Amino acid sequence: MTENDLRDLLDREAARINSTAFIDADPVRFPRRFERQEDVEIAALLCSSIAWGNRKMICSNCEKMLRLMDYQPYAYMMDRGYEELPDINIHRTFFARDLRAYLRGLRAVYARHRTLDDFAACIHAGDSETPSWALVEALNAVLREENRDHPEANLSRCLPQNLATTALKRINMALRWLVRDDGIVDMGLWKSIRPSQLFIPLDVHAGDTARQLGLLTRRADDRRSTLELTAALRRFNPADPVLYDFALFGIGMGL
Repeated sequence: MTENDLRDLLDREAARINSTAFIDADPVRFPRRFERQEDVEIAALLCSSIAWGNRKMICSNCEKMLRLMDYQPYAYMMDRGYEELPDINIHRTFFARDLRAYLRGLRAVYARHRTLDDFAACIHAGDSETPSWALVEALNAVLREENRDHPEANLSRCLPQNLATTALKRINMALRWLVRDDGIVDMGLWKSIRPSQLFIPLDVHAGDTARQLGLLTRRADDRRSTLELTAALRRFNPADPVLYDFALFGIGMGL
């Protein structure tokens, strides 16, 4: 396949999948329910944090998690409603105790900043070559501080801790939702990070598809592979490389 053929395939598949029909079966539908930016951001982070495994189960458990918060994630968080949660399972290995730990940290962020976008701007995430990793590094510092009196908290259930190697798939997906601004599936609320600075949410499915297309050579689905794949996709669309997340999804379904 020539470079032009590959670009045509990626553009065609991205246009086919990046449509409103995609929304209902995807976790992106949950942050899209809200109008207030704080609610959108919190729903995006929490729903992306459990986005692994079967999509139908993911969506069912996103619904369950938001129901626990009375569908008011920001108010629930600021009122510390999470401290009264029974220790139930939310999704696979993610439990209410993990949700509590995450919301303790996020509450501290929102106590100091109006939005998470403002927090990202404050830490200059957009000045980094890898803004998503810079954002998670800063969030992890807040989560550690806010959970210092809670030794039971397993912060790796909230955000990855191994930033040197993690592909950061779930946060990169949340940032796609929050930053991309074409007005179709993604919401484009953020100003601190540009679409050109986003990275592919690399999972097994996207990685396997990218390798079959010759876009990725490394076998591991890790940080280095995420950088390599995104750099390859920037050749075709420097301003919006993560548009091709939709293409990898669509092409992979047909392989």
